[in-house]
Amino acid sequence: MSVLVIGLLYGGATLVAMFSGLPIAFALGSVAVIFMYFFMPHASLDTVTQNVYEEMASITLLSIPLFILKGAAIGKSRAGADLYSVFHAFMHKVPGGLGIANVFACAIFAAMAGSSPATCSAIGSAGIPEMRRRGYSGGFAAGIIAAGGTLGILLPPSITMILYAVASEQSLGRLFLAGIFPGLLLVSLFAVYAVVQFQRERSTALKLYEASGTQSELLTQHSYTWAQKASLLPRVLPFVLLLTGVMVALYGGYATPSETAGLGGLLALALVAAIYGAWRLTDFKPILYSTIRESTMLMLIIGMSLLYSYVMSYLHISQSAAQSIVALGLSKWVLLAVILLMVVVLGFFLPPVSIILMTAPILLPPLKAAGFDLIWFGIVMTIVMEMGLIHPPVGLNIFVIRNIAPDIPLRDVIFGVLPFVGLMLLAIIVLCFIPQIATWLPVAVMGAGR
Repeated sequence: MSVLVIGLLYGGATLVAMFSGLPIAFALGSVAVIFMYFFMPHASLDTVTQNVYEEMASITLLSIPLFILKGAAIGKSRAGADLYSVFHAFMHKVPGGLGIANVFACAIFAAMAGSSPATCSAIGSAGIPEMRRRGYSGGFAAGIIAAGGTLGILLPPSITMILYAVASEQSLGRLFLAGIFPGLLLVSLFAVYAVVQFQRERSTALKLYEASGTQSELLTQHSYTWAQKASLLPRVLPFVLLLTGVMVALYGGYATPSETAGLGGLLALALVAAIYGAWRLTDFKPILYSTIRESTMLMLIIGMSLLYSYVMSYLHISQSAAQSIVALGLSKWVLLAVILLMVVVLGFFLPPVSIILMTAPILLPPLKAAGFDLIWFGIVMTIVMEMGLIHPPVGLNIFVIRNIAPDIPLRDVIFGVLPFVGLMLLAIIVLCFIPQIATWLPVAVMGAGR
């Protein structure tokens, strides 16, 4: 049987398994094992556990549960709400300041927690009710939190980037550095949109007030004293110092990513205990339960995705697909556009973890042959996958928002996030024209490298 036929069968079986309702890990694992049975030596079935272990035996992957622990410690405390309160208090006089405060709070929290769902949940649980109480539309409030949450897979520490570093054999430190300026670019675009949309909604509220006398909270001025602002800082500054310390340890070469993640997790637990009085075992139970649950789920997906990729490589499916893409003779930018479009479509159905591990063996060789910097492409691909987190039909962050604010109609949530999808697309275009936004900082800090 030809490689083409086997590849088509492999892809078709994967789609059937996905749409059958099986969890992603079991869908990928079952397809891999079935094809091992029919198309590989039967002895290979005896080494399934060994193959999965060897594929996952990476010191870089060790940092994932530790970063999840840090994120759970921060996400299960009031750190998100306190962070949001600080930005709200200091930016209340800026037009659209409440929306900007949500964007900044999402960015900082994402950098501390490294998780998009955790960011959405922690900031959204405080930010969405407050925005709606102040007159913002439900769709706008939901959209800005859902989009802000996506920064969790772009700003370091990012679990998605850890997996990309493993799959592409690139430096994790360079990837983390490369994500900083593009992350700030997205934060700036989101903040500008927050101001523009606020002005629109305030203008509509003002016209309604002049026509019918209906008062909107958007027209009400709020103020905070310096004493009130200062009282909020002690709860937030330690977490900001934790973030700073982790970054200095990682980029200063004082610790490996795994050591940094472990130190960050322990310090986050200590801060939660000291600031919020969580000293009892019952206080830590939700944190530990969330860490074990999410780590187990994620590592199972990673293991099965790596097994899936191993089988695909053994059967020469990934190599043949990569050679076929190169043989098409597409121009450099057409090739990139086609690959990113494929990632967008996959993002409708799959989480970023599976997309990276399933597609890396196929996509990265043609991109490298075309002369693309794989660090730069990792950032662009991450932004594309961010779009998948807020784009129907899956849009993980959309469902997180629905759990936080079930009274906001799904239609309003979707229309609220679509402008942010457009802003992410704009950021990708900017990065294509000015790749130095992603590539300059890694070179400046770590020197030239692959």
